[in-house]
Parts: sequence; C-alpha cells; structure tokens
Amino acid sequence: MNQFPEYDYRQDTLHVENVDLAALALQYGTPCYVYSKKHLQSQWTALCEAFGAVDFLPCYAVKANSNIAILQMLADWGAGFDIVSLGEMERVMAAGGEAGKIMFSGVAKREDELRKAIHCQIGCINVESEFELQRIGSIAAEMEMPVNVSLRINPDVNPKTHPYIATGLKESKFGIASETALPLYRSLLNHAWVHPVGIDCHIGSQIVETQPYADAAQHVFKLVAEIESLGIQLQHIDLGGGFGINYDADQALPFSKYADVLTPLFTGTNYQLVLEPGRSLIGNAGALITSVEYIKETDSKSFALVDAAMNDLLRPALYDAWHSLLPVHKVSGRAEKTYDIVGPVCESGDFFARSRVMSELGAGDLLAVMSAGAYAMSMASNYNSRQRPCELLVDNDQVHLIRRRDALEELWSNELTLC
Repeated sequence: MNQFPEYDYRQDTLHVENVDLAALALQYGTPCYVYSKKHLQSQWTALCEAFGAVDFLPCYAVKANSNIAILQMLADWGAGFDIVSLGEMERVMAAGGEAGKIMFSGVAKREDELRKAIHCQIGCINVESEFELQRIGSIAAEMEMPVNVSLRINPDVNPKTHPYIATGLKESKFGIASETALPLYRSLLNHAWVHPVGIDCHIGSQIVETQPYADAAQHVFKLVAEIESLGIQLQHIDLGGGFGINYDADQALPFSKYADVLTPLFTGTNYQLVLEPGRSLIGNAGALITSVEYIKETDSKSFALVDAAMNDLLRPALYDAWHSLLPVHKVSGRAEKTYDIVGPVCESGDFFARSRVMSELGAGDLLAVMSAGAYAMSMASNYNSRQRPCELLVDNDQVHLIRRRDALEELWSNELTLC
C-alpha cells in the first residue's frame, strides 16, 4: 500500500498533488505544514462507502487536526464531529458543523462546557463517570432543557498500541466499568431532562488489527441487551475511532476490513453506528516541510540540525514515534549516511529521527516529515517562544493558506507588563 498516494517525485522534486514542495517552501518559508485535500476527500469517501450498508454517522475527531478549513470541508461533506472541549465545539460551529451531529467526549468536562453543550442541543454527551452524570442532570434541570447522553463504557480490551494511547483498559482514566453502567442507565428511566440515547466506547488509537474492535463491540452489544431489558431503547452505538495509518512498520488496514467485522453486528438492527475517525482520514494527507540549517559532526554521531522542532511536531518526543523523512530534492551521486535529525529547541528530546540512514545532507536541504496531518499542528506550541508554522491546503494545483505563521508580537499579546 502506498501510504502517501498524493506525494510523488517529478524531475527529482517532491510534489503534493500538482504542487512543487520546494516552491511552497520558498514562497511561505519553513517550517510549514502542507495538506492534500485529495487525500482527505478520498479517505472520507472510502470510509463512507465501507460502512454504507448500515445507518452510519462518522464523527471526525477534531483533536486530530482542528484547522477550521479542514472542519469546514468535512462539514460540507456531511460529517459529524467528536469533540473534547468547549473550544473544539466553538470551532465546529464556526466551521458550519451541525450541532445535532456533535458528540462531546472527555473525562473532566467543566460546568460551563456542559451548559453550552446543553444550550446548543448537541447530538450527545458521552458521560465518563457517575459524578459527571449527576452534574449534567443538575444543570439540565436548572436550565429546563433536555440533553441526550450516552455512557462511555470501559470494555477492558487491549488495543495492542502505545500505552499512552490505549484508552479501553481497566486501569485507564477513561470510561465507566460495565458493572457500574447498568445501575446508572436504570437511574435514567423516566428522567425528566436526561435522555439515554446511546452507548459509547473507545479503546485507543493507532490500532492496526480488527480483533480489538470485534472484542469491544461484542462486549458492548451484550451490555446493550441488558440495558434494553430495563425498558430503555438506545438509538446509537458509538464504537469510537482509532483506526491506524501506516507510519512505517505499522501495516494499516483499509476501512473495508474494519467494516467486515463491525457491519454484520448492525445489519438488521435499528441502531445507528457512530465512529470517530481522525488520524485515519487526515494523518497521511499532511507533511511538515523543514530546512537543514547545519550539519554537525561529533566523534559518535552526525547531526542534521533543522529549523522545525518538537514544538512544531511533538509525536517523536512524546511517543518516540516514527515518521518517514523524505528529501524534497533527490540529488544523484550522494552517498548514504546515518543522522540524528534534530531541532533547535533546548531539550534532548527535540528530535525527528535517530540513527536514520539517508542520502547525505547539507545545509539548505529541504526535508518532508511525512504522516504529519494528525496530532501534529493540533499539538504544536510556542515553547522557546517559537512561532507556530503556517498551514497550507493543496487542491490539485491550487494552494490555500489556511493558517498564517504566528507573528512574533502575537507570542506575548495576551501578557501584561507590571505597572
């Protein structure tokens, strides 16, 4: 499987769709993020077709990439949205997303966030604890407004992924134990304001096997039967997201493989299947373009010092994550050499690759850090008072600036000096 179908070399220069990445770097500077609209749209189409045999609502995980232009496109294509904060809710609304297609997840929702969600009549709040359910009930009664909820169940399923992104294990902070969920659903029978319309689970991210989904779904369906024996009729079953992409060794599956496991469970039922894909839609649409500033030789290593840093793309420092690095220009005749590709931030964890074999690099060379569409710019910061990169959306041969680079004065614009 070609993990970067919209990126290819033409006359030894890397292009995204029909745009020269070197030309983009020259025009907009580096570091910069570049996204392929074609890749995002093709992934969206493939997802909808894979699950088209059942009543299906794909809710894009906004945390993966929250740029408002990305959200606007997805809203235009009919997407729902999975959010985890008031800020994400406001972004979705500003992008034209439908309130009734918003699922609000997260373990520590504030009172003001819940009030806004209830006021806007969003599709559903995914409840993570008994205490949250009590808070929702109190707020809804005070506001005299109904609210749809589902309980997020912790199925204790091992997704076989990085421990930081495994969310469905018993020791995880996420979700409600199944034995606790049934009495909570029972408490909602004939509740004046809180309406249990669904059940939810999410077992983790970057999952490249179908069996964990099968295990979680079977667990949830068993619990659904017990819930409905109480006289509660659920409308949807939300099985979360987490479909993996191919970074390197991970062998990503097409959406159809997941559908083969999940859709038979929904065929012939009245339940809507809700999924929360993020990375699988946008991850391999994006690249971070960076420039080599210096080559530094030591007795033990060769370093390529680039102008992007961990504040721009945190995943390698946070997860020791692998990203492919492609030269924007292929130069013939260069020997291979082993480098640590590192940034300028004052942390030893500021790296993009360690002991990576590449064609010999020199100052001024451009590199593309691939698979940078998800959990990249959305996790960027201004650490070391660095400006966050600009973001560019490529549509065939058209380039759209969808976020400008931070201006230096914006870095302290919210700070106040002492009188």
